[in-house]
Amino acid sequence: MSEKISLFTSLEFKLPDIVHAFFGRTGGVSEGYYHSLNCCFVNKDDQLDRVLENRRRALEALTPQVTHLCLNEQIHSANVQTITALPHASAKADGMVTNLSHVALGIQTADCVPVLFSCEKTKVIGACHAGWKGALAGIIANTIAAMKDLGASSAAIRAVVGPCIAQASYEVGPEFYDSFVNAHSKNDRFFTAIEAHKFLFDIRGYVHYRLEEAGLVHISHVCHDTCAEEDYFFSNRRRMIRGEPTFGGQISMIAKVT
Repeated sequence: MSEKISLFTSLEFKLPDIVHAFFGRTGGVSEGYYHSLNCCFVNKDDQLDRVLENRRRALEALTPQVTHLCLNEQIHSANVQTITALPHASAKADGMVTNLSHVALGIQTADCVPVLFSCEKTKVIGACHAGWKGALAGIIANTIAAMKDLGASSAAIRAVVGPCIAQASYEVGPEFYDSFVNAHSKNDRFFTAIEAHKFLFDIRGYVHYRLEEAGLVHISHVCHDTCAEEDYFFSNRRRMIRGEPTFGGQISMIAKVT
């Protein structure tokens, strides 16, 4: 019996004519370390035809009204791509915004934070991949700014933060801690010291703070720990702990269907 696709949504984020989903790792065709809904082709060890089939299944599960999926070449940056016509190639960016209908924006993660956005008034949508580097560099504010350039307003923008590595699973060293505290002393609140020169980092909390800092009021969360919940999610941190050679990635999507 084939596995059912696992997907997660936020009731607080739902709006008419906007569909969204954070997909887990089940319901696909990949095997081995990529079992089963691997939607990432970063490592190029999985078979491309399987990755494409997994993306097709996820897009179909999102809604049959959308047939085109936009994906970036994510580079842990603060770069945002504004899509007003279907792109011919992937951009090197970690955020996307669009006012197009029937086009899904996709974010690929394996512990980093996927954030989806929609404007209640204009139906402009956005998505960003907030790894720690991108989050610190300003990917969240830049994505919101790009939405505003398409007519959205902060008061009408909603955001939902998806499954990511939880603080209990995210051990970091002093250089990591220093990079945040040197940027702003108040960032210390997102770290819990566990022993000398070791900390646990709350990336979800930090992303929430950056959303608030950018002026958003309507923020919801889909809280799952990608590292701890192996049955549902891929995790790079889990791969590192186990010394495994590679890992897959899940996808998150948002689309306007009017």
